[in-house]
Amino acid sequence: MTARVTLALFTRDLRVHDNPVLTAAHRGGDAVVPVFVLDDAILGGAYAAPNRVRFLLAALDELDAELRGIGGRLILRRGRVADEVLRLAAEVDAAEVHVAADASGYSSRRERALRDGLAADGRTLRVHAAVVTAADPEVLTPSTGRDHFAVFSPYFRRWSQAHQRRPLGTPRALTVPEVRGERLPDATELSSGEPSPRLAVGGETSGRKIVRDWLAGPVGQYAENHDDLAGDATSKISPYLHFGCLSPTELVHRVDMDTEGGHAFVRQLAWRDFYAQLLGADPEIAWRDYRTGPVEWRDDPASAAAWKEARTGYPLVDAAMRQLHEEGWMHNRGRLVTASFLAKSLRIDWRVGAAHFLHWLVDGDIANNQLNWQWTAGTGTDTRPNRVLNPLRQAERYDPDGAYVRRYIPELAHLPGAEIHRPWRAGADYPAPIVDVNGM
Repeated sequence: MTARVTLALFTRDLRVHDNPVLTAAHRGGDAVVPVFVLDDAILGGAYAAPNRVRFLLAALDELDAELRGIGGRLILRRGRVADEVLRLAAEVDAAEVHVAADASGYSSRRERALRDGLAADGRTLRVHAAVVTAADPEVLTPSTGRDHFAVFSPYFRRWSQAHQRRPLGTPRALTVPEVRGERLPDATELSSGEPSPRLAVGGETSGRKIVRDWLAGPVGQYAENHDDLAGDATSKISPYLHFGCLSPTELVHRVDMDTEGGHAFVRQLAWRDFYAQLLGADPEIAWRDYRTGPVEWRDDPASAAAWKEARTGYPLVDAAMRQLHEEGWMHNRGRLVTASFLAKSLRIDWRVGAAHFLHWLVDGDIANNQLNWQWTAGTGTDTRPNRVLNPLRQAERYDPDGAYVRRYIPELAHLPGAEIHRPWRAGADYPAPIVDVNGM
């Protein structure tokens, strides 16, 4: 009898633990081809920024090691995803290809191309929900008949009450047929430009260690400490979630939601699912306003450049932007403050800021990045679209002693306490504020 072969196509699910794609492929075949395609459509665009490329390659390396631990290996190909998968399926005569559902317009087009191409060859595409997200975005719809929730709070109530699948175990052993794979390239072969000098990269192995340490204690204080900029009391697992090195479903099951910290942490996972549902319902809102906002945008290249280059004159804003450039990551409170400053204080189109964030953020995610920017700009789902986050008030509340600012702007470290947030009062050698705000 001829062995039945299946393909497990990895996309944004670079893990072996709790991966419905890998599990279904393993159960459905005598042999499995775990494959990842370095997608020329992505590598040729702005999304292939140096930070994300380096994280991706580290994650693929760790995925290959995890697969080898259960007798498998990762088959790497490069080209157009549908073309490479069709070619590989023909080489091994695969009956089925398994892949994770995703929300972006690009992933929908990729899925259609795979389904049509495989069907023409007499093969089947199996698409699995709740792999990239904890819940299936197409299931948790409002009773009004709409295809998505427009406000987070009612979505979260439904999300919290909904049945979610149980985490899956890792296949005990894989059999991979003899098939050609490409070597893992160097980052410089895939993207040009310098990465952030303090960029942290990893994959499933690294991510699971971070989660073990996080769940062993710090998550308990998350509710009270997550906005403390200097305390840096967040999990920092967003890059691992973005690339699917960690399972959001497994995280939900491992966190105790009956604790204040656990509930606050899981709520952030629900925000990811909420934005995935929004984007899935209308992929165009990645760059088009979800709703009309309160701000008339100004064309101000000089102010936009000052914001990007961390010389707005407001140390909290500039410190957060320096963190972005140095680490490829930014504290969530910093993201809110810098986004509000650009969109609300400078009245510069949120798309300018979103594109800059997508270049630098290692966790740069179309759904979360774009729709958080829209929330802050007042064009998204915020029920208070006129909300403005004053950088001085935010500094007083979330960096009262200036420790966060000192970490990233050492040239102001000589200013004592909260004086660091208003260097113009102390006559410090620092750029003047580019716009006035209340409290100067």
